[in-house]
Amino acid sequence: MQKRFNIKTVAPSALKAMIGLETYLSQCTISKTTKELIKIRASQINGCAFCINMHTHDAIKSGETNQRIFLLSAWREAGDIFTDEEKVVLAITEEITLIHQNGLSDGTYTNALQFFSEAQIADIIVAVTTINLWNRIVLSTHLLIGESLA
Repeated sequence: MQKRFNIKTVAPSALKAMIGLETYLSQCTISKTTKELIKIRASQINGCAFCINMHTHDAIKSGETNQRIFLLSAWREAGDIFTDEEKVVLAITEEITLIHQNGLSDGTYTNALQFFSEAQIADIIVAVTTINLWNRIVLSTHLLIGESLA
């Protein structure tokens, strides 16, 4: 696979807008751990090795355990490894990442309201859509593990 182009060089304003989303997310109401779980799970679904690698390392640096990362793709079968709140976030992540199937279901949204405010749910949705955007840029430009967007 040959790298196609660097988004920063070809579309610097687009990259700046994407970094703006990351700046917003760095200050939002959801925890760093939750954001990393979202990033890893969406990247697994999308097959984005670059992002899986980056966010797995980031999650470990933030204190996430190897066991939880290893079980993330099978979170429904992992028992109590993930909290009920995390399970809702992971369901939201999957439903939005696979939006073409059914989108964010009423059941998942209603379940999320048991744990999160509307503002927090909005932040979760922004986090999911942002990593999906990054995955699509990385996969479309053939960015390889170890390379930089900069």
